[in-house]
Amino acid sequence: MNRRLLRDLDILTLQLFVAVCEEGTLTRAAEREAIAPSAVSKRLAELESALGVALFIRQAKGMVLTPAGQTMLHHSRRMLQNVEDIGVELGAYVLGIRGYVRMLANLSAIVQFLPEDLELFLSQHVEIKLDLEERPSRQVVDAIEDGLADLGICSGETETRQLARTVYRRDTLVLVVRADHPLAHCPEVPFHDTLAYDQIGLHQDSAIFARSMEAARLVGVPLKLKIHVPGFDALCRMVQANMGVGILPRRAFEIIGRPLGLTAVPLTDPWAQRELLIVHRGERTLSPGSRLLLGHLSGLESAPIRV
Repeated sequence: MNRRLLRDLDILTLQLFVAVCEEGTLTRAAEREAIAPSAVSKRLAELESALGVALFIRQAKGMVLTPAGQTMLHHSRRMLQNVEDIGVELGAYVLGIRGYVRMLANLSAIVQFLPEDLELFLSQHVEIKLDLEERPSRQVVDAIEDGLADLGICSGETETRQLARTVYRRDTLVLVVRADHPLAHCPEVPFHDTLAYDQIGLHQDSAIFARSMEAARLVGVPLKLKIHVPGFDALCRMVQANMGVGILPRRAFEIIGRPLGLTAVPLTDPWAQRELLIVHRGERTLSPGSRLLLGHLSGLESAPIRV
């Protein structure tokens, strides 16, 4: 074991390294961490010497990561997150909490299923604290890979790379229109028939918006995008205001769109039938609390939806 490497990979050095990566210069990193620039420079030089590789290309306008530096940044962020998790989880024991789970999920899962599913789990495991954050599906996968959370839920179309995955729930996409829209009384509609109308699109990182764009490209008809919106509630309000039509998961429509007097028309396209996946880095990487939650959510695929 390289004892010098262990010595030079202390927490402060990792913090300073990440700060330089994020700020781009020694001066800004030093200001952010309230330390002298010369001390930052010394720490980085010692780190590069211990590793035996250059982490930065030093330029007049700042510091640029080498390929080795990119790898070091990935591992440094994970190590710092692990240290933060230690503090959070041990602090929770002081408050009588016996487990801590950090979870990320896409908007579809959070709006449609997680409120009731997590309420049931937490009512059975009052000793577990849960931290849930919403992110687009691709960012969920990236964060789980980087060790920034224990469990993630993403769209089934998302590339999950080497992560372990299991089906959480299935949902169906529908077209959302006003009751007076020409398509409102159709029993069902293929997506290409919607392309004659203005579209309300979710944000550009949304898996639903990406799938809509791909479907329009495949039929050779441009998507008449009227506006991007950040979430399902905003999409429904724009449809209500006669700005265009939009696509939502059916259960999200029932929760948000139907109370606004809107209409849902089923889409006939195969891609409208979706899976939501639970992803993680493997059960051996999970805390006991995370394994309990994984088991709970994995068993809900065919369970009735609680309301």
